[in-house]
Order: sequence, then structure tokens, then C-alpha cells
Amino acid sequence: MVSKRLSRLEGHRRKFLAVIDDTPECSRAVHYAGRRAKNSNGGLVLLYVIPDGDFQQWLGVEEIMRAEARDEAEAIMAKSAQTVRETIGIEPEIVIREGAAASQIHTLIEEDRDIAILVLAAGSAKEGPGPLVSMIAGRTAAFPIPVTVLPDNLGDEEIDALC
Repeated sequence: MVSKRLSRLEGHRRKFLAVIDDTPECSRAVHYAGRRAKNSNGGLVLLYVIPDGDFQQWLGVEEIMRAEARDEAEAIMAKSAQTVRETIGIEPEIVIREGAAASQIHTLIEEDRDIAILVLAAGSAKEGPGPLVSMIAGRTAAFPIPVTVLPDNLGDEEIDALC
């Protein structure tokens, strides 16, 4: 169960959530979410999740690895945000979390009650459509808000036409 969305109330606006990860398709999800946000006078939230299982070392090493992962996440998010500013002309909100991706997506949706749509893009790799799309297709991580999944064959021009 998810808290009531506030995006339609005065002083609020609907936000689109896109997850930044190392998959090639995530840039298409960001492009679509950003265009939809701009065209509907909404907002764009970019989420990067640092997997928490990567830091199982001695305490000193763990802290260094965690700091390096955070620095890398911040650099990736700065680049993604800059691309959004240059290509779409809006300022995205940046969120960096640590943990399991599905859990962190759920937590963020619960915390920010203006987030109304999660945007994902299917990949075209032979391994499958991508980790998040596979989760929702397998119903292991149903999300409490609508999820838009872009097909793997859409380019920026087709995405712009849809938005």
C-alpha cells in the first residue's frame, strides 16, 4: 500500500522517476521521463542506487570503498543531470541511495508523494530486458505507482513524438 499521491493538490506537481544505472537503456528512460515532465509542467527525479553488498570488507577498507562508490555515483548523476539540462531544459532532482534497488525505489516513492510515475526502458540484450524491467515482469517487485516501460527500439525522435 502506498500513501496517497499529492501531485494533483495545489502547491504540488507530478514527478516522473527514472533510475540511473549502468544499463545502456537507462538514458532512454531519462529522456522520456524528462520530456514528459517538461511537457506536463512536472518534475523529474533521478535515482541512483549503490548496491550495499559491495562493502563487506574490514571496517577501514569498507569506509574507503563506500566513499569511492558515493563519489562515482555523484559523478554519474552530475553527468546525467547535465545531459537533462542541455537536452530537455529542466533541472532534475538528484537522489542517491544505498541498498537494494527495488527497496530503495519503494522507499523513495513513499517519501516523495509527488512521484506519480516510474519510467523504465527495456533493453535489447540477449540476457533480457534489464534488471528492473525483469523484476516487474516477474512480479517480484511490483511498484505502487504506474510504471511506463519503453520498448527497446525507440530512439530520441520517437520518444519526443510520444511525449
